[in-house]
Amino acid sequence: MGLLDGKRILVTGVLTDQSIAFQVARLAQEEGAVVVLTSFGRTMGLTRRSAGRLPQAAEIIELDVTSSDDLDALAGRVREHVDSLDGVLHSIGFAPEAALGGRFLQTTWEDVSTAVHVSAYSLKALAVAARPLLGPGSAIVGLDFDATVAWPKYDWMGVAKAAFESTARYLARDLGPDGIRVNLVAAGPIRTMAAKSIPGFDEFEDVWNTRAPLSWDLDDPVPAARACVALMSDWFPATTGEIVHVDGGVHSQGA
Repeated sequence: MGLLDGKRILVTGVLTDQSIAFQVARLAQEEGAVVVLTSFGRTMGLTRRSAGRLPQAAEIIELDVTSSDDLDALAGRVREHVDSLDGVLHSIGFAPEAALGGRFLQTTWEDVSTAVHVSAYSLKALAVAARPLLGPGSAIVGLDFDATVAWPKYDWMGVAKAAFESTARYLARDLGPDGIRVNLVAAGPIRTMAAKSIPGFDEFEDVWNTRAPLSWDLDDPVPAARACVALMSDWFPATTGEIVHVDGGVHSQGA
């Protein structure tokens, strides 16, 4: 018996096999779930290549979370492969270059709004789009990065993550009566394709190398993925609106 036996899981954000999302998809399949992936545009090729490395075949559907047409079509596209969902992984984030790298005071609203739309509002948009497929006991899990402090060079993505965390709490409130749980996993830094695009990412590495009580492997996305799979399972039936930190303990330590 696997943790996710018989469950159907939608996973966004699979690019390479180094991503947390890929590891969630892999572990979910190994724990008995049927997995459907999403991708769009130029990332579709990367997703297809990574899907080929999963233990089992996984269907890929088109989803741009900033497209109302894609969001409106999501339930129908998913139903072409599975009749409902038991879990959704939100692994989506983006900020324009001008919103990162230490230019916080100079960033325009146009760039800020893009970061907030893609990285925070999309959680609500995805939840609403998937809601017709979700029943009591289902779970939405989002990948987070601790937004309680200001990080070097993270700038408006940090603001977007704070909005992301607040959005999860409000979703937990509004979806709870339907029996849908909403939780986040705040992972430590992983050397993913997305992380490498963050200016000054090496400064995050320095923090975790010196302050993690349990130590931290920047090349291992599996611990965060395991937390996501656990939160999608039936082992957390009364947990919602929570942020589970999988960061080696850095969040608990003072400067």
